[in-house]
Amino acid sequence: MANNNPDLKQLRIKSGVVKRLNKELEMYEKEVVDGEAKLQQMKDENKDSYDIKKMGEVVAESQAMVPDTKRRLNNAVKDLDSLLEKKEHEDSSEYKAAKEIRDLVNV
Repeated sequence: MANNNPDLKQLRIKSGVVKRLNKELEMYEKEVVDGEAKLQQMKDENKDSYDIKKMGEVVAESQAMVPDTKRRLNNAVKDLDSLLEKKEHEDSSEYKAAKEIRDLVNV
């Protein structure tokens, strides 16, 4: 942390938030796909109806988290974009790292 500039600190924070939320979104989406596959497998194998019901609840919970996480990611990306519009720190490593993270996230 060579520089204590508040703008650079905010860039580090906001880029970290975007990175974390993007990873969280990917995890929830994978959880939904995996859960649906497991639920279908349980139905095909005629597993206990209670287990099937509980697995259905787990899948529904994961599905409910996807839109919320997308909304939070969109908000975080907007915040990061507004900081990246300030070109005064273009040469800093924090700006470059934030720009790289922003380029990786598609919303």
